[in-house]
Amino acid sequence: MKKTKILYWIFTGLLAALMLMSGIPDIIVIPDALTIFKHLGYPTYLIPFLGVAKVLGAVTILIPGFPRLKEWAYAGFVFDLTGAMYSHISVGDPASAWMPIFIGYIIIALSYIFYHKKLKATSLGNTK
Repeated sequence: MKKTKILYWIFTGLLAALMLMSGIPDIIVIPDALTIFKHLGYPTYLIPFLGVAKVLGAVTILIPGFPRLKEWAYAGFVFDLTGAMYSHISVGDPASAWMPIFIGYIIIALSYIFYHKKLKATSLGNTK
């Protein structure tokens, strides 16, 4: 269980950091975010909305409890990355623009897998 908890917190910390590092600049609407959104053809009023969603999701996966909200946060992160990847591909961006998104998918998957392993071990009474 200890190894599972350590791996869970490593991947969950990385995921939270990833989402906070992309969410906070969106909330304050930095010029780079405006440029990317305009390039992708999205209205700029979506930028702070997505930023707040990312930050709330990051907070949700970090705080204990709230299993249903955690499931929604993980799903939201997958939707966010999938939308970003699809958008970059749709406007004809090169693979170098959207391939790094796979790193995000891997981090989400590992955090999610170890979250469920941790839950299962805890429900079996193995809390050491």
